[in-house]
Amino acid sequence: MNFSTLEAGNATERQLIVDKERTISFLGEDLRIYATPRLVDDIEQTCLDYLLTYLDDGENTVGAAVDIRHVGATLLGMSVSIVATVTRIEGRSVTFNVEVRDDVELVATAAHTRVVVNVAKLRTRVQAKAEAAVAGEVEDGALNPSQFAASR
Repeated sequence: MNFSTLEAGNATERQLIVDKERTISFLGEDLRIYATPRLVDDIEQTCLDYLLTYLDDGENTVGAAVDIRHVGATLLGMSVSIVATVTRIEGRSVTFNVEVRDDVELVATAAHTRVVVNVAKLRTRVQAKAEAAVAGEVEDGALNPSQFAASR
């Protein structure tokens, strides 16, 4: 990772249109509005895409925390702007403050933290965890951490 030019205050912006796949369906066709889980996905993707330019080969980022307030309903077909501003860099962790607006109002505010990972090491760790689960190496309904901790 090369965070030498990444500073608090750096920002990125993404524009998108709320398509049908981003909306809720449970209130009927006339209330197709931006679904919170899709909003979180879009926030995470905006931050991930921004950080990719700072990463070395074999690195990526994973979400570590999301604190969101979804305060406005955005209708199907409306345009949305997601502005993510870096607020803190601590080692391999980067935190963003995010503001989401549609053409009319503030839609959401969020804090989102991403952590840089070595993809090969993460893959090894996850595979060890999966193998432990398949082998039934479980204590009190949970995997025994010693089964996969060594691969960190």
